Amino acid sequence: GAIAEAPMAPAAEYSADSGKTAGGVAAVESEIKQMVIMNADLSIAVDDPTESLADIQKMAKEMGGFTVSSNLYKTLTPSGIEVPEAYVTIRVPAERLDEALQKIKAMTGDPEKYTLTENVSGQDVTQEYTDLQSRLRNAEETERQLREIQASATRTEDVLNVFNQISAIREQIEVLKGQIKYYEESAALSAIDVQLMAQEAVDPLTIGGWK
Repeated sequence: GAIAEAPMAPAAEYSADSGKTAGGVAAVESEIKQMVIMNADLSIAVDDPTESLADIQKMAKEMGGFTVSSNLYKTLTPSGIEVPEAYVTIRVPAERLDEALQKIKAMTGDPEKYTLTENVSGQDVTQEYTDLQSRLRNAEETERQLREIQASATRTEDVLNVFNQISAIREQIEVLKGQIKYYEESAALSAIDVQLMAQEAVDPLTIGGWK
C-alpha cells in the first residue's frame, strides 16, 4: 500500500536530465579540434629568378615562417640563351597562406600572365590527430600504473620485468608525441613550393611577325 501511494517522478524532470546528458556529449564533441593541413604549389615567371628567390625567403621570415629548401640553377631559353631558374620551399603561418601567395604572384609584375600554375590543397587530419591523442593518453595511463606496480614490487625478477615494460611504453609515448607534434606544426605552418622561371624563357619567340 505504501508503494502504491508513492508519487512518481514527473516526466519533466526526466527530460531535464536527458537534456543535460545530451548537452554533455555535445560539449565533448565541440572540444574536438579540427586539424587541416594546407599547402600550395606555385609556378611563376619573373624578371630575375635570383632576386625573386631572395625576396621570397625574406618574406617568409618576416611572416614568421622559414625556408625549408632552395635551389638555384641555369637553364636555356628556346633561343639558346642561358637564364637562371630557381625552386624554393617555404613555410608560413597557415592563416597567412593566401597573403603569401598574393605577394609571390605580385613579384611577376603581371600575375594573370605570368602565374603559370597554382594549386592549393588541404588535408583534414582531425581523425588521425584525435586518435593519436587518445592513444597517448592510454599509453601515459599505462605507464603510471606500471610505475605503481614497480614501486610495490619486491622480487628482482618482477622489478626487471616491469622496468622492461616501462621502457617499451616510454618508447611508444615518444613516438606518439612526435607524430602529434608533426601534425600540429604542419597545420600551423603551410608549405609553399615555388618554381621561379625567367620571363624570357616563357615568352613566345617572334620571328617575321609569327609567334
